[in-house]
Amino acid sequence: MSANQKQLKSELIAQLDSILNYWSKHTLDNKKGGFIGQIDFNDQSIADAEKGSVLNSRILWTFSSAYQVTKKESHKEIAERAFKYLSEYFYDPEFNGLFWSLNADKTPKDTKNQIYALAFAIYGLSEYYAISKDLKALEIAINLYKSIQKYSYDPINKGYLEAFTRDWQPIEDLRLSDKDANEKKTMNTHLHIIEAYANLFKVWKDETLQKDGIELLETIEKHFINTETGHLRLFFDENWVEKPDVVSYGHDIEAAWLLLHSAEVFENKNLISNYKKHAVQIAEVTKEGLDTDGGLWYEFEPKENKLIAEKHWWVQAEALIGFYNAYQLTGNEDYLEIVFKNWEFIQKHILDLKNGEWFWGIYRDYSLIEKDKAGFWKCPYHNSRACLELINRIKT
Repeated sequence: MSANQKQLKSELIAQLDSILNYWSKHTLDNKKGGFIGQIDFNDQSIADAEKGSVLNSRILWTFSSAYQVTKKESHKEIAERAFKYLSEYFYDPEFNGLFWSLNADKTPKDTKNQIYALAFAIYGLSEYYAISKDLKALEIAINLYKSIQKYSYDPINKGYLEAFTRDWQPIEDLRLSDKDANEKKTMNTHLHIIEAYANLFKVWKDETLQKDGIELLETIEKHFINTETGHLRLFFDENWVEKPDVVSYGHDIEAAWLLLHSAEVFENKNLISNYKKHAVQIAEVTKEGLDTDGGLWYEFEPKENKLIAEKHWWVQAEALIGFYNAYQLTGNEDYLEIVFKNWEFIQKHILDLKNGEWFWGIYRDYSLIEKDKAGFWKCPYHNSRACLELINRIKT
C-alpha cells in the first residue's frame, strides 16, 4: 500500500468522526423528538420543518454502520433513537407501510408509500439489527420487504412500481421529487431496493429473499444498464418502454460498485462475474463527467448537449467508492489517481471546515449551492458510507 493510500485512510477516519460529530451535535430534536427536519446552509435549524422518512432511515443506517467501526456507545444511542422514532411514528403497522413524511409534532403529513422510502427503512433497520439484535427491527424490515413484494412487484414484466397510497392503491404522482419523470419504474428506486434486500439478507438468510434479490439483479442488468454506452437508463413505463432522460454521473458511479456488492452478498457467481465487468465499464465512462479539478459533474442532458454544471456532495462521495472499486478490480492506478484528486477536490470545495459536514455542492464558478446542510435529501449516508467503505477497503 502506498503512503498516499495510508494518508487517505487516515484522513477518511478523521472525516468520518467529523461527520458523525456534526449530526450528533446539531440534528437531535430535543424538543419534539427524533431529528430536526431541516438545517439550512447557514446551519440554522428550521424548527417546524417536516421530517422525512428517508432522512431518518439514513441516519439509522449511518450510526448503526459507523458503530461497528467506532465502537462508541454514543453512536449506538443515536442509532437507537433513530430506530425508535422510525418504529413509533414513521412505520404504519395498519398497512405495513411507511409514511413519507411527518409534521414536526409527529403526526403524519404525507402518508403515501414511496417504495424508495421503504427500501431505505429496510436498509437502516437491517444495519441496526446487526448491532442491536433487536427483533422488532428485523420484524419491521421483513414486513416492509413483504409489502414491497406484495404490492410493488410486477409479476408479469418483473421489476417494481414506484409508489402507492397509504392503503396500497394506485397513485397519480409517482415521483420522488419535482425533477424526476413521472414514470412507473425507475433506476433510482430499483438500485435502492437491491441495496436494501442485500443488507437484509446479511442478517436474515431467507431463501425467498435471496431468489428475489437475484431476480432483481438480473432485471437491473437487462433493463437499466446500457452496455453500449456504459451509462444507466433511468426511466421506464410498466412495460419497460424507456423514457430517455439525462446521464446521471452520480448514479452511474454509485451503481458501479453497489450492484457488484449486492451480487456478492447474494452469492451468485454468474452475476458477480457480470457485475465486475459492468463496474469497470461504468467507471470508465463516468470519467466523461470528471472536471480537471477532480470533481465529478452532476448530470448531462444528451438531447440538448448540455452539462448540468453543478458538483453535488453525494456525487463526489460515490465517486470515491466507485473509482476505488474499479482500481481494486483492475489494478489500474489511473482509477486510484482519480480517487486522490477527487478527495482533494472535496477537501477544498465541499467540506465545511468551519461548521462541519459537507456543503450541498458548488456551481461551475465555485460559488456555493445554497441548499440544506440537513434535510429531506441532505443526509449523512453518502459521505459517511464513502468513508466507511474506503476505510475498509484500504488495507494497512
